[in-house]
Amino acid sequence: MKKINFLILFVFFISANGCKKFLDVNKNPNNPTEVPESISLPAVETVIATEIVGGNVTFGVSTTTSYWTQQLALNQEQPQIDGYKITTDGVDWYFLYPTIKNLQLLSTKAVTNSNYAYAGIAEVLSAYTMGIITDLWGDVPYSQALASDNIRPTYDKQEDIYKGLQAQLDKAIEYFGKPAGLAPGSDDYIYAGDMDKWKKFAYTLKARYYMHLTKAPGYTAAAQADLALAALQNGFGSNADEASFAYPGTSGNESPWFQNTLSGAGGVVLSSTLIDSLVARNDPRLPVIAAEAATGGGYHGRIIGTGANPDPDAYSRINDFYAGAAASVYILTYTEALFLKAEATLIKTGFSDAQPIYQAGIKAHMTKLGLNASSPAVAAYLVKRGTLTAGNALQRIMEEKSLADFLSVENYNDWRRTGFPLLTPVQHSYYPAIPVRFPYPLTSITSNPQPQQSATVTTPVWWDN
Repeated sequence: MKKINFLILFVFFISANGCKKFLDVNKNPNNPTEVPESISLPAVETVIATEIVGGNVTFGVSTTTSYWTQQLALNQEQPQIDGYKITTDGVDWYFLYPTIKNLQLLSTKAVTNSNYAYAGIAEVLSAYTMGIITDLWGDVPYSQALASDNIRPTYDKQEDIYKGLQAQLDKAIEYFGKPAGLAPGSDDYIYAGDMDKWKKFAYTLKARYYMHLTKAPGYTAAAQADLALAALQNGFGSNADEASFAYPGTSGNESPWFQNTLSGAGGVVLSSTLIDSLVARNDPRLPVIAAEAATGGGYHGRIIGTGANPDPDAYSRINDFYAGAAASVYILTYTEALFLKAEATLIKTGFSDAQPIYQAGIKAHMTKLGLNASSPAVAAYLVKRGTLTAGNALQRIMEEKSLADFLSVENYNDWRRTGFPLLTPVQHSYYPAIPVRFPYPLTSITSNPQPQQSATVTTPVWWDN
């Protein structure tokens, strides 16, 4: 297993996070313009996996969306972030844009040196990170965001950003078709230099973005499904293809979800919505995803919005597969590709054709968690959950996808665009309804006023209209 070089990560954080104001992203004297590709790549991959996908306990995109989709809960008095307490001074994109800046530097340097493998990876990860930003905030800086001579960039329309993301991914695929030049190896913490898998990543991400627009103004679900299905033909083909980031588990090198869910980390536990659904379905994945409560045993989720329990060990926590010290973080998965294909097939040719793909997604996730997909327990689950009808198909696809995408920001995107899984606003919440976007950061509002900043957490992003 690789040893994560957190000294490199520290240097990268210094360059990326020296200042939080947006204008400082463009005037950062510490940006590593001369850092070799083989050092830039592992550092930026670590930032994406640890800070963006893995989140953190104060404000992290994946932790916040996991609260709002009711997979996680905080054992604290309400309202807290799981009760929708999010304000302009409580969010920031300070660690997101510098990451994209570093990826831009990596891509530019790699192209200059004809090291096209590194350039392609940088474009894929840039499109991935930028997609998270626009999905959470809507219209944001993009075309002018990283120009050194523009400290107050305008906000691009989300539709234009989506076109740009697809163009970036097409550019990455083009780079992957060129002679690699200096090729990554052990410095690539995600795929160890396997460029075929990076190409599959790019195509799978294209499919994700196509499906986000199934209800966007001016787009049709059928056309987006066609595009997604075409992209998925070149996407992930097995669990072995998915993009993950493993942690050694040694002191200082633990998985971020291990750190996020320590008993002293704010009482992060599993919610009653998640636990009750797993128990009700007799889901064989329950003991892999959740640990029994340390006090009293059994599986018990916290009802978000209720008073804090003086004994947080009365609730189930995330088990070791997702939150052990050496657990991996999952950036983009094969199971997501299967459920994207099932949804697109449902749109195009109906539930009967979608059903075997949907079942394959369930089995692939079971296998990933170490369960025998041919066991009686899995067979019984598929008898109960595996049949799609015209009335239940979309709901079941999204319910199973949300479990396979456990802790992913993508669950929040899917809930907004489809309404599934069904969620009820929590008790004693800061807002009466689940927010449908993140508020714009106060640092950006004060340093770079834009008309879009009048949007509130009840204002849907463009593709959700």
